[in-house]
Amino acid sequence: MRVIDLSLDVNNDMPGVDISVAKRLEVEGWNATTLSLYSHCGTHMDAPWHFLPQGATLDQQDLSICIGKATVVNVAPAEPKQLIEIGDLGSLVDSIRPGARLLFRTDWHKRYGTPEYRNELPRISLELAHWLVNHEVALIGVEPPSVADVNNKQELTEVHQTLFRGNVL
Repeated sequence: MRVIDLSLDVNNDMPGVDISVAKRLEVEGWNATTLSLYSHCGTHMDAPWHFLPQGATLDQQDLSICIGKATVVNVAPAEPKQLIEIGDLGSLVDSIRPGARLLFRTDWHKRYGTPEYRNELPRISLELAHWLVNHEVALIGVEPPSVADVNNKQELTEVHQTLFRGNVL
């Protein structure tokens, strides 16, 4: 099996991150670091609790869902603010089975570090979110910092709640 690490490096250039020296070997006798991390900085996983009052927190989440084969859905290069629709699944639409893990490739990582990365991200349409739930997809992964428009509270809430209520991590 081939394992591919898709995570971003965590450093002080990443929004929501503050890494500082806590102890120094020369002064205190050991080295230690203080990390301050916003829960949605960099590569992260949303927990159902994020949008559902009774949803599971990450420590309650069955992480076995995160391990196994995944299918890459290539929608690259995505356009700014593009809605990813059922039709974007292309020929994969008939082969997606319950328990599937889908990773949506948009090449959005190339915009990392720009305002466009967060504010004009391609996102999962509500129609696609319902389709993923109806087809019992277990997990989706996206390159942008969210599955929905972070500047549109209604869209952000509806897409997240649809996925979480349907047990799509």
